[in-house]
Amino acid sequence: MRIIGGKYRGKKLFSPASDNVRPTSDRAREALFNILNSNLENPLSDYTLLDVFSGTGAVALEALSRGAKQVCLVDIEPKNLRKNTALFPLEQNRIKVIQADVAHLPTSGEKYDLLFMDAPYQKGLSEVALRELDKKGWLNRHTLCMIEVEKNEQLDVPSCYQVQSERIYGLAKIIFMLYQP
Repeated sequence: MRIIGGKYRGKKLFSPASDNVRPTSDRAREALFNILNSNLENPLSDYTLLDVFSGTGAVALEALSRGAKQVCLVDIEPKNLRKNTALFPLEQNRIKVIQADVAHLPTSGEKYDLLFMDAPYQKGLSEVALRELDKKGWLNRHTLCMIEVEKNEQLDVPSCYQVQSERIYGLAKIIFMLYQP
């Protein structure tokens, strides 16, 4: 596993120690950032990214490498992502790690412009997290949300999110939506 673009391109990351962690593939990450680059109104450096169910932190660290203003990584077991965020000593002021159960998030003091979420497949956790993020004030109005699910998984999208498009990459489907409370 490695960073595939930006300032830290080629930097190796620690792979997950557990089979319960399933990192987003290099191909899907590359496609995700190509889509972001072509659809964002401003450069990535103007945006903050929230990575929920972070696992290894690969997506947030990719965003950091590509210039995101700040990244916040949320996971119930942050051991893997802490090892990877430590590989970026010069960027620690732009990285925030929160250990939390996404079904019981604290109220956020910050709001994020971009959301990436990759919950365990077929467990209904994406819907729970989307509702909790809305309820606890984690997202800015018009946050662009990128939700990875298994390609055949049905997502019950809360009404405050508007689906824009979907893309399939191997076993994964990424659903792009806007947060519109």
